Amino acid sequence: MACLAVAGSIAQRAGYGGHAWALIQYLLGFRSLGYEVVFIDFLSSSMATDERGVPSPTARARSIDWFTGEMRRAGLEGSYALLLGENGHSVGLSRAEVLERVARSRFLLNVMGFIDDEEILEAAPRRVFLDIDPGFCQMWRELGLADQFQGHDDFVTVAENIGRSDCAIPTCGIPWTTTRPPVHLDSWRTVYGGEVITSVGSWRGPYAPVEYRGRSYGLRVHEFRKFTELPRLTQGPFEVALDIDPADSGDTERLKRGGWGLSNPALVAGSPDRYRRYLQGSKAEVAIAKEMYVDTRSGWFSDRSACYLASGKPVLAQDTGFTDNYPVGRGLVSFGDLDEAVAGAEDISVDWDRHSRGARALAEEYFDARKVLGAMLDRLGVG
Repeated sequence: MACLAVAGSIAQRAGYGGHAWALIQYLLGFRSLGYEVVFIDFLSSSMATDERGVPSPTARARSIDWFTGEMRRAGLEGSYALLLGENGHSVGLSRAEVLERVARSRFLLNVMGFIDDEEILEAAPRRVFLDIDPGFCQMWRELGLADQFQGHDDFVTVAENIGRSDCAIPTCGIPWTTTRPPVHLDSWRTVYGGEVITSVGSWRGPYAPVEYRGRSYGLRVHEFRKFTELPRLTQGPFEVALDIDPADSGDTERLKRGGWGLSNPALVAGSPDRYRRYLQGSKAEVAIAKEMYVDTRSGWFSDRSACYLASGKPVLAQDTGFTDNYPVGRGLVSFGDLDEAVAGAEDISVDWDRHSRGARALAEEYFDARKVLGAMLDRLGVG
């Protein structure tokens, strides 16, 4: 059986169920296409920190337990290795087993260039960089701040508009292959009903805004502030599970005044299963994107939104240029400003049944992992 290797960070983000799903979909999708899969993660002693941000052996042990449990629940036992960085130690597959599987894989799909282990990279017959957070790494490269692309042979991005005249993300002279977020449809069944329009996300995340060619490209916080009044102007209710920093208490108060219900993401999305239940218990999603994605007109579409669609949940999504690539108006409703967001929310509420059916149909047509990953393999020339 042909093998595909995927490298990325899950253990370092223990408790982030949505992030784990974003990578697990690739593994389940490749497996559904008939490939043997191996997932490679890395967790050094400095990567797991306590609530003060201090490296902690206890936090590391919790991260390892969380990671191994979620791999088992996803049916990936025997198909992963968590490298620990000390004396070749690992959890799951041994380092020797990892090297053997990588060597016979068609390629190593390195998510955001996370794995920089030279021995593993050299073992791979082909190294494919997968960009799931577009704009940042390209601008960093152009500004001379960081180069995550070194050592890779092929480059794939979810910025579907990259290279087009109206997309401000630099190509860096790289011939990018574009793709979209895959959803393993068997794991995301339609669930009828729901009362609350929800979303899950990070307020700021790990990055800072990027100053590039006289413009500042910011984060979700910089877009979300434009829509704090959305619930108050609609019939609602709206709720968001935001990983929001306590330092942003002023924003928290503005969200509450605007009518947003605020859920603790650790409680409602702290594991892949809880994350899925939260999405599938919703009426619809409101998707507010990072300013980077919006202002560059990247064409980025959220892997989270694709999961809502697969669950039969309509998505009210801020336009990042994805309207160039997907039909909108039935199941997926786009908006550019507050007035359009209000109108879109009302349209979904008035005709929810039609939008729910349309949501699942969109997922089956555009985000089915078998189709998405099959097309990606074809573009990479992998049979």
